[in-house]
Amino acid sequence: MTPSQHFTLISILVALGVGLAVALPAWLLSQALAEVPADDRTYKDPPPLGFRLAWWPISWVSHFLQPRLPAAMRNGLRAKLRRAGLEYCISAAQLQASRLVAALACAALAWWLIGSFAMGRSAYVNALLLGALCGYFYPMIWLNDRLNARQKELLRSLPFYLDIITLCVEAGLNIQGAINQAVLKGPKGAMRDEFRRLLRDIRAGKSRATSMRDMAERLDEASITHFVTAVIQAEKMGMNLGPVLRAQADQRRAERFHRAEKLAMEAPVKMLLPLIAFIFPCTFIVLFFPIAMQFMHSGL
Repeated sequence: MTPSQHFTLISILVALGVGLAVALPAWLLSQALAEVPADDRTYKDPPPLGFRLAWWPISWVSHFLQPRLPAAMRNGLRAKLRRAGLEYCISAAQLQASRLVAALACAALAWWLIGSFAMGRSAYVNALLLGALCGYFYPMIWLNDRLNARQKELLRSLPFYLDIITLCVEAGLNIQGAINQAVLKGPKGAMRDEFRRLLRDIRAGKSRATSMRDMAERLDEASITHFVTAVIQAEKMGMNLGPVLRAQADQRRAERFHRAEKLAMEAPVKMLLPLIAFIFPCTFIVLFFPIAMQFMHSGL
């Protein structure tokens, strides 16, 4: 066999080896992805925008991550999603999968950014670690921000909805009809969504007391828990709901006013740091710069 034939044979064997090395992981990956069932979202709400952009890798990772997710972590994430109003959008496994996908994406982005500059190997390692940490923690930061914003919106709009419910009850409607009118006439927001879900549970066959307790447990907010407890106890004792709801509305409005007073009193304290760190130095520069220039020109 001539040397050229030896070279050709070796080239063919190397090409076959490289092809098998690439084809075998690709086949294994395709088999693993084929096991992922299609996500039936007929009765689910659409996920947030960030999840929709990376929905395929998130659903793939969550499928393999769900059996391995600890029960305590799953329950904690599910409780946070329920309080944030995302219970029917994403699952606990999908939220955890989004953290892993975001960590990989941010690490790849950091690698690409560092590759644009001539830097050492340690810079690549630090950039990868920093990008992975930022991507891993960002979904939880986003979830906590959404939870806090939703909580503030609930507490702000609750007195208005209680006023509507009180007026409807005093006009002769029962509590379910009053809540229905509040949903129809009230402003859009988290509180209306929760009352709409309450009515949906009642129409599905749940008792009114059970549906209201589920709403209080789902929101985990003291003001709503007090409102639900007062309504359930009044119905059990056969009391007139009008005065009870009126007292609840007045109390919730007073609590909202006290929260506003507290925030107003905290504002001057929170302004001290930017005042000292940014405004005072600029003021001193503006005041003392002409004096310093006069001293410099006078030769002192």
